Amino acid sequence: MTDAAETRHGPGRILILVYGVFALAATARAGVQIATQFEQAPLAYVLSAVAAVIYCAATFALAKATKVSRRVATIAILVELVGVLAIGAFSYAVPEHFPDATVWSHFGQGYGFVPLVLPVLGLLWLRRTR
Repeated sequence: MTDAAETRHGPGRILILVYGVFALAATARAGVQIATQFEQAPLAYVLSAVAAVIYCAATFALAKATKVSRRVATIAILVELVGVLAIGAFSYAVPEHFPDATVWSHFGQGYGFVPLVLPVLGLLWLRRTR
């Protein structure tokens, strides 16, 4: 087994599963929000779609488990961490732009703060399996 393949074994399987669930949830939520309520909170809904793309990229990169996909996963997860911190803070600072919750608004409060913890765990896992 190559070092890169280590990312999809053991606890990595759980990590990939959680990322997959978030990819599916964020994609579905963003799709429905954009299709039915876009004019109510366009910024929030576009950010939900961005989060969905990042979750999808991280899921596929972690599951593929090659040297290149590890780099893609690391970049996606770093962007995710920056996003959840920035959007979380922004959603408190300018709440009128977030009339509906997004995956990352309020640091993922609507999702039990998992969006805040998940990228930290993902980066730790990538480091451990380096």
